[in-house]
Amino acid sequence: MRLTFPHMGMLSIPVETLLNGLGHQAVTPPPTNKRTFELGAKYSPEGACLPFKINLGNYIEALEQGAEGILMAGGLGPCRFGYYAQIQRQILEELGYQFDLLLLEPLGGERKELYRALRVLREKVPFPRALAALRLAWAKTRWLDRGNALFRYYLPRSKDPSKARKSYHQYLEAIRQETKLCLLDKHYQKLGVELEGNLRPETGFLLRVKIIGEIYMVLEPRVNFHLENLLGEMGVEVVRGISLSQWVEEHLLGFFYPHHRRRTILLSTPFLPSFVGGHGRETIAEMVDAGVNRLDGVIQVLPFTCMPEIVAQSITPAVSATYQLPVLTLVIDEHSAEAGVITRLEAFVDLLRRKRLRPRSLCLPTRFPPPLREDLQVAGEHHPAPTG
Repeated sequence: MRLTFPHMGMLSIPVETLLNGLGHQAVTPPPTNKRTFELGAKYSPEGACLPFKINLGNYIEALEQGAEGILMAGGLGPCRFGYYAQIQRQILEELGYQFDLLLLEPLGGERKELYRALRVLREKVPFPRALAALRLAWAKTRWLDRGNALFRYYLPRSKDPSKARKSYHQYLEAIRQETKLCLLDKHYQKLGVELEGNLRPETGFLLRVKIIGEIYMVLEPRVNFHLENLLGEMGVEVVRGISLSQWVEEHLLGFFYPHHRRRTILLSTPFLPSFVGGHGRETIAEMVDAGVNRLDGVIQVLPFTCMPEIVAQSITPAVSATYQLPVLTLVIDEHSAEAGVITRLEAFVDLLRRKRLRPRSLCLPTRFPPPLREDLQVAGEHHPAPTG
């Protein structure tokens, strides 16, 4: 079956590997572009959030390329993500498209849909081959996140940012094409050598800013205007706790990785003690983590009308005041412009640099958690030792 899926950051690389390994043909939608925005906005409800509209645009473009089925994740809780599949299927059917929807509902949801999707996915290959494809796709996910963390560390320290970006894009393509599990590490090592060789002799002090917010807006660069690259080229190291591997570990493999949920509850409870859907509670937890570990600032990215992030946004002033932590909130929809985002980023970075030059004193209340160990700051990230 020719299966498609939505774009979200580097998701296409492991999903392509998995679908092709299971005997299907992956139909990757064209990179999110102006037409994707226009199609999604045209056929979606006006009040739908931006990820809904972009996903719908992805599906239309992929169905135009001959996709026969759509692989989609489900969700639980107050976030409207749990309704994406049902509403998008109705819209696409009304537009005249014929396709099979494979819905990967979480275990707490409708298991009938999940079991049907899993049965269709692996019916063409024997179990050992399916397991090998799954292992390769999961390994690619982990190495992609590690490579991204390495790139975010080195980009603001590079003497030639364009060369660093080129090395990183070559790494992504190498991981995409790799078919042997044992060779993924070699591509990562090569990326590290290339980025290390592009270091500036002296970097001075660098600002460290954490990006938080709704997972799609954080991970999809074509929607957040390549936020990580913009900040890196401004001399800012981007720290990010949300990643593909972290999401899989927490939401699909939570039994084996319980520390993600425990950490979120521990950090967010003083400000937000209950679940509000989406990544609302994680947003507060990551902001507290940034304050405890003395980062220079936080940027919250959310789509217009996103209820969980609006709840979190109402709480960020209290966290900001407690930890003397500047926060910039970027609310993005299909009408947002790159020039406006860049202007706000430049002003925010200038504010952080001015603040960095002033003495910083902070007495942390005893009811808040103590500073985390370096290896727990951002789950899944591996920062190399600074050089120079």
